[in-house]
Amino acid sequence: MSLIPNPFGRRSGAFGRRSGAFDPFSLDAWDHHPLDPWPFRSVSSQSETASFAHAHIDWKETPTAYVFKADVPGLRKDEVKVEVEDGKILQISGERKRDVEEKTDTWHRVERSSGSFTRRFRLPENARVEQVQAAMENGVLTVTVPKEKAKKVDVRSIEISG
Repeated sequence: MSLIPNPFGRRSGAFGRRSGAFDPFSLDAWDHHPLDPWPFRSVSSQSETASFAHAHIDWKETPTAYVFKADVPGLRKDEVKVEVEDGKILQISGERKRDVEEKTDTWHRVERSSGSFTRRFRLPENARVEQVQAAMENGVLTVTVPKEKAKKVDVRSIEISG
């Protein structure tokens, strides 16, 4: 899959899963200025982490919650962190360590990436950050942020005089 910059400064993914629309809630490390000549560089200084530095995350809204699903294949739950900063920023981060090299090993090919990633999302006002839940299964991290229940509007009729 080739990554082609678009005028909105967002990535276009396979099968059109990512739109070119601006996402006001995202603080994605890949967000960049439209005139940036290197829009897809990793935030990490290590070149070998470039392909791992970006965990693919889906964000959907249901009637009761915001649900984030992150692909983190090969990571254990103790290698992934989910945090809420300042009551409004959801941060998902993790690290895959490089395999230990023994002096007797002869490597023929190294394609699996190592390194760390961090993704940040600005949560909407109605997010109940004190009730965030996270679970990992088969290399997929699911973070559920419940929404506040819609407040019932109290309408009172006012008699018009005159």
